[in-house]
Amino acid sequence: MANPTADWERVGDRFYRKVKLYDAVFDQDLELENYVIAGAPYGGAIALCRDEDKIHTYRGSQAAKTSIDVYSCSGKLIRRINWDKGSIRGLGWSEDEKLLIVTKDGSVRCYYDLQGDFTQFSLGNGAEEHEVTSCRFWSTGFVAMLSNNHLIAVSHYVEPRPKLLAIPPDGTIHSWSLIPPAYTLSRSVEVLLAVDKTIYVVDTSDAEDRILQDGPFKHVSVSPNGRFVTLYTEDGKVWVISSDFQKKLSEYDSKTKTVPKDVQWCGNNSVVLAWEDEVHMVGPNGAALKYYYDGWVHLLADIDGVRLITNDVCEFLQKVPEDTEEVFKLGSTAPASVLLDAVDQLEKKSPKADDNIKLIRANLDEAIDMCIRAAGHEYSSHWQKQLLKAASFGKSVLDLYNSDDFVNMCETLRVLNAVRDYRIGLSISYDEYLRLTPAKLIQRLINRQEYLLAIRVSEYLRLPTDKIYVHWATQKVRTSAADEDAICAAVVAKLASKRGVSFDTIARAAYDEGRAHLATQLLNHEPRAGKQVPLLLSMEEDTLALDKAIESGDTDLIFFVLLHLKSKLPLASFFRLLSTRPLASALVESSAAANDAPLLKDLYYQDDRLLPSSNLLLSAALTQPTTPQKLDKLKLAAKTLADSKDPAALFHQRALADAQSLLRVQDALSRDLDATYIGLSLNATLHTLIRTGYSKRALKIQSDFHLSEKSFAWIRLRALVAARNWGELEELSKARRSAIAWEPYFNAVLGAGNTKLAGVFVGKCTGLTAQERSEMWVKCGMVGKAGEELVKVKDVEGLERLKEKAGERGVVLELERLIKTLRPKR
Repeated sequence: MANPTADWERVGDRFYRKVKLYDAVFDQDLELENYVIAGAPYGGAIALCRDEDKIHTYRGSQAAKTSIDVYSCSGKLIRRINWDKGSIRGLGWSEDEKLLIVTKDGSVRCYYDLQGDFTQFSLGNGAEEHEVTSCRFWSTGFVAMLSNNHLIAVSHYVEPRPKLLAIPPDGTIHSWSLIPPAYTLSRSVEVLLAVDKTIYVVDTSDAEDRILQDGPFKHVSVSPNGRFVTLYTEDGKVWVISSDFQKKLSEYDSKTKTVPKDVQWCGNNSVVLAWEDEVHMVGPNGAALKYYYDGWVHLLADIDGVRLITNDVCEFLQKVPEDTEEVFKLGSTAPASVLLDAVDQLEKKSPKADDNIKLIRANLDEAIDMCIRAAGHEYSSHWQKQLLKAASFGKSVLDLYNSDDFVNMCETLRVLNAVRDYRIGLSISYDEYLRLTPAKLIQRLINRQEYLLAIRVSEYLRLPTDKIYVHWATQKVRTSAADEDAICAAVVAKLASKRGVSFDTIARAAYDEGRAHLATQLLNHEPRAGKQVPLLLSMEEDTLALDKAIESGDTDLIFFVLLHLKSKLPLASFFRLLSTRPLASALVESSAAANDAPLLKDLYYQDDRLLPSSNLLLSAALTQPTTPQKLDKLKLAAKTLADSKDPAALFHQRALADAQSLLRVQDALSRDLDATYIGLSLNATLHTLIRTGYSKRALKIQSDFHLSEKSFAWIRLRALVAARNWGELEELSKARRSAIAWEPYFNAVLGAGNTKLAGVFVGKCTGLTAQERSEMWVKCGMVGKAGEELVKVKDVEGLERLKEKAGERGVVLELERLIKTLRPKR
């Protein structure tokens, strides 16, 4: 096996390597010089579109049609997007492999899954009037330049909001680039414009001249970390300066009068210049390296290197990682290099293996870690295995070593080798894999419809697979030519045993393709009503959506459906739906009772529910401001029940008639007595009249409304006590009988504090025992009277207890006298 240093080249004090990833990439008939090429970050897909400024070889009418071709790095065609939407002025990728196409009129299409599905928006801000001339992209956004030199920035694609940057100065713009928001102090994108002989930095608020004098600059390029800027001067020199333009770091003279076609950064430590078939790599301090090709070469920059694309080959140019350099560098004495040599000696059964281990025993754990890391940076499976063998050999010598990093690296390399295969064409490096994350790598496989590999990688890395199955099913319902029942059976058979699979996403895809019956069938397998119902509503399956919501028992979901149906259907149709669904009807009724009285009225009318309709009018009557209006509502309430034979309805009719009569009486009283009676109940009206001295009017109202004597007696008692009308109460005490007996009078008057008048009612309580009347006298403070009551029944023991309670001496003597009269003489 060739030594891994065979493709290393020294540039200054550092080593760079050019790794061949794939060969025979494109057909020789494909004239790459006539195409604009954009590569997705992290070894992603490559998009090609014809350069409209160049003449093409005619290859027939079919080949003459404009298209955007998406390839893998190995040259496998992923998707051909037919294009007829105008001249393309910008072609780029986001970090999550969304393809962005910007047209001359400012329209932007975002292809989000490599399968032709896209979202679209417009730049606005004068783009249609002045036309887009060019674009520059970063990981989450882009900047478009108009023909009037104005700049429009889009910072993200989920909810794009194009924003006009500060107005740049007048003058010819020779080249331009940008610094992404993540690397600027303002946290907004900054654009570098090469205008005349200087550079302007343009952001959202200002265009600042950096006051350079050596322009014009034909190329401007910013390093991936935003810290350095490359400028290519008209006389063929390459400058590397800090991004704040305060320090010049290096200079290189290309010694050519031809301006390079492209200038890109190789990681953050060198710059690559590309002419038609020649590439210069400029390292620190102006050191350079040159490569020559047989055909046109394109540069695709990435975070840790640059991909070189020709018809024949796809190569990756990068700085040799430090771990790899330490292990493989000629003459290296690093512990990891010695450990690797020990494995080689072990395979040869040489005793030098043991000598090497003894030599690095003190640093063996460091050597193992470095071999593991170096294995991650290797593209050759042979050297990956050798390095991991070395790490494993070192582990076996140590008594204690945490193998987690070793296990993780074995898993990672197995995944990387699988996706780097030419049939997949994801030429991702180890550093890029760490930045991308396994979940996003799997998403890239899904977008390429590499479902089997995606599932195997997910299972191998212990990641969920539900998204993979859903995407497969979505594509099947979109593209399969089989009948809908067969498609549904195939999808359900595949997904029935899979956890976490959401059928609503698949059903929505089927509906979007015009397969409504298939969508309904698929939704029947979705266990969550909250997922079923919204799609059923969008499919206009209103009845089914309501039934599914009711089956779920989720009142919020039922309300959601009902609100949708109410806004969509005529009221009569809406009520017909409710008529056979009691739960939905009850929810509408409860909601309408609190918020929508007209709807409640219509609901009662539709269901012929007379009593609730009448009650609704009665409630409305209570809120009317004037008496005539109240009477009108009460009349309507009574009229609603006119034809009903229901006993409850007849009772309500009588009650409503009484309410109208009472309202008229109260209206008359309010006018005559200059007081407010409207709104009071019959009892409260009588109470108020008696308390204010209008007992005769109260008696007449009692008679008119046939109020019972007992009820009226209670009202009168409470009103007279409240008014402290002792005279009328004393007159009432002269009556022979009371409808409510006399005890309530005693209690009410005593509670009001009039013990004297309360005592008047004690003697009238003939239905009580002498002992009970005695207690009543005691409550009035008349102990003597209490004793007389007990004498009548000759209760000596009661008198004795009474004597104990008595405090005044005179009362005690009187009670003793009474006791003596009852005791027999000796």
